[in-house]
Amino acid sequence: MNRCFIDTNIIVYANDARDQEKQSIAMETIAAHMKSGTGVISTQVLQEYAHVALNKLHQRQDVILRQLVLLEELNVIHQSPALIRRAVEIKAAYQIGFWDACIIAAAEHAKCHCILSEDMNAGQFYSGIVMRNPFE
Repeated sequence: MNRCFIDTNIIVYANDARDQEKQSIAMETIAAHMKSGTGVISTQVLQEYAHVALNKLHQRQDVILRQLVLLEELNVIHQSPALIRRAVEIKAAYQIGFWDACIIAAAEHAKCHCILSEDMNAGQFYSGIVMRNPFE
């Protein structure tokens, strides 16, 4: 089973009607990984989505809560002290931001073969995991 980690920006685009093309792609991507059981997120992604939904998308609380319950259908990796230590190692090894390193550490822990993100370099490998931009 080829697991893919879904970064926060994909979740946000699925909830943002301002760019309907990206919203459609994001929704299809998430739905396909939910259906196949190959989608992975982390508690960090849930937190980041909730923050953006409240403060930038101005979604209603009930909508956000429903989305969070729906996202729990994906494989959710919980942050742990070991994952935080691994993120520090990844940050140093690749000279990237700490929060991106946390995403990579969670994807590595879940044995994902790819990370779906618009924010990181498509085609780049980190810890053996390839970055893919579903919008390209």
